[in-house]
Amino acid sequence: MGCYTLAVARHPVSVSPPNPGPKIKGEPYRKQTISLLQNCKHISQIQSIHANIIRNGREQDPFIVFELIRISSNLKFIDYASRIFQHTHNPNVYLYTALIDGLVSFRYYPDAIHIYCQMINESILPDKYALTSVLKACGCLLALREGREIHGQVLKLGLGSNRSIRLKLIEFYGKCNEFIDALQVFDKMPECNDVVASTVMITCYVEHGLIENAIDAFNRVKIKDTVCWTAMIDGFVRNGKMSRALDMFREMQRDNVRPNEVTIVCVLSACSQLGALELGRWVHSYMQKYQIKLNHIVGGALINMYSRCGDIDEALRVFKEMKERNVITYNSIIGGLAMHGRSIEAIEMFQEMISEGIRPSSVTFIGVLNACSHGGLVDLGFEIFHSMTRDCGIKPQIEHYGCVVDLLGRAGHPEEAYDFVRSMNIEPDHIMLGALLSACKIHGKLELGEKIAERLLDCGDADSGTYVLLSNAYASSGKWKEAVQLRAKMKEAGIQKEPGCSSIEVNNEIHEFILGDIRHPRREEIYKKLEHLNQILRLEGYSPSTEVVLHDIEDCEKEWALAIHSEKLAICYGLISTKPCTTIMVVKNLRVCNDCHSMIKLIAKITKRKIIVRDRNRFHHFENGACSCGDYW
Repeated sequence: MGCYTLAVARHPVSVSPPNPGPKIKGEPYRKQTISLLQNCKHISQIQSIHANIIRNGREQDPFIVFELIRISSNLKFIDYASRIFQHTHNPNVYLYTALIDGLVSFRYYPDAIHIYCQMINESILPDKYALTSVLKACGCLLALREGREIHGQVLKLGLGSNRSIRLKLIEFYGKCNEFIDALQVFDKMPECNDVVASTVMITCYVEHGLIENAIDAFNRVKIKDTVCWTAMIDGFVRNGKMSRALDMFREMQRDNVRPNEVTIVCVLSACSQLGALELGRWVHSYMQKYQIKLNHIVGGALINMYSRCGDIDEALRVFKEMKERNVITYNSIIGGLAMHGRSIEAIEMFQEMISEGIRPSSVTFIGVLNACSHGGLVDLGFEIFHSMTRDCGIKPQIEHYGCVVDLLGRAGHPEEAYDFVRSMNIEPDHIMLGALLSACKIHGKLELGEKIAERLLDCGDADSGTYVLLSNAYASSGKWKEAVQLRAKMKEAGIQKEPGCSSIEVNNEIHEFILGDIRHPRREEIYKKLEHLNQILRLEGYSPSTEVVLHDIEDCEKEWALAIHSEKLAICYGLISTKPCTTIMVVKNLRVCNDCHSMIKLIAKITKRKIIVRDRNRFHHFENGACSCGDYW
């Protein structure tokens, strides 16, 4: 691609692109043909018109060829567009640009850069449209060297002041993590605090996790539009800062900037992660008030929000309200039903989807296999797994294999799961082996668990979960020496255990708790409520499951360690801060331990409350002393 500079040097600098060529006789035919092409809906229609064009000897008309390439690309027939281009004599800049733009839209970035290079080698000057398209390709491909050469060409052509090209240059350098160059282009923008350019900078910053830089860029914009606000909200969501995303959304409301569909999806995603049901409900009512269309993307996000915030029935209502459903909305509801342990309904929804002629995706099968796993439906799970390739032509990925391993492990067949892993034609990842290790711990298969853990440790794939699971297994078997040694090894490796954290939404505010938390302003009331519950629970026959505590300490100390788990503190806060009979919803980042699970069942019984807990694996609906998971999680 070093030919750029030489090729450009052969031509005088010109901002105006070359003329497409002299008009060909038969203008009515051209207009009629272009009109017919613009109404095409399928490749067969294009091919029929194309045949007529060839019969009339008009296959080299640049205006008709341009429309052929453009329409073929728009209808997702980029290969056909490429063949048309290849058979065109002396294509001009417009034809090159049409093909480059089509290739970029299909993410064929190397091909787009290659065609651009071919255009330069043919001594054809690029216009601003060709330049913006190829710069996008360079940015998405992280092709820094090629992008720099194109930047040099932009300057030689005198197009350095073109606004759309500048924006693409900022985006290109930002994607390549070259923020000094991006800022140099940005600072030369004549418009002070250009909101569009600032939004591009914000987006690039958040893609690289530079959230504070993004905030600085955002704060410098005097008049922020919806897109700018949305970019910042999306940045917080993508970087795991859900509370800050919701705070930013509230600030956007105070600034009287109306959100669009993309903003709504971002906010619903933040609500989903935090379990902020009340705020999610408000967003739903906001959508209805301002008539934001319940399309596939927004509808899927809304279904996902209600599912992940504990109200699966409302998710089902939203699903039924939607006039048009596609694979995205079906995936959302199937995944939600699976997460809530409503396995049969999830499978019925899968069957309904197929009967309506909607083709399942790989994500669909992850949801259905999870439903089988949470319901202990081993035989059906295997049938669905095999139907992926047999009926839908979908090659199983690591996630699908992981679902089967989880299915067997949860059903009490860790040995079969291990055999299944060994028979796979792809290497297992640490997530799959971690699920198998968890099954070994739950079902007391310590020897197999050690074998799996050793494999993870030897391959360097072990994370904190691996160490903790194996430590749990050792502790449960009374092997304290081995548990201590493993903890020491974990410390030597510099691996930190992920701290347990639980959150609860009260009055549209998220309250977070960690183990033994004393930061909350109402901590004295919380611990007083916890002590009171412990006294009542013992009268109900509750006995702490001290075997889950990883330390070789006295039983009384173990009991205290169990009593101050984060989800128990969150539940106690919910009890003292909400009205009687109100449902309590808690979100935990880790799997609920056996002791907490047993205790929460009793708390729900004695307080006559429904308590919903979303842990890392699924939802638990506690009511009248029982859990929806049937103690199977």
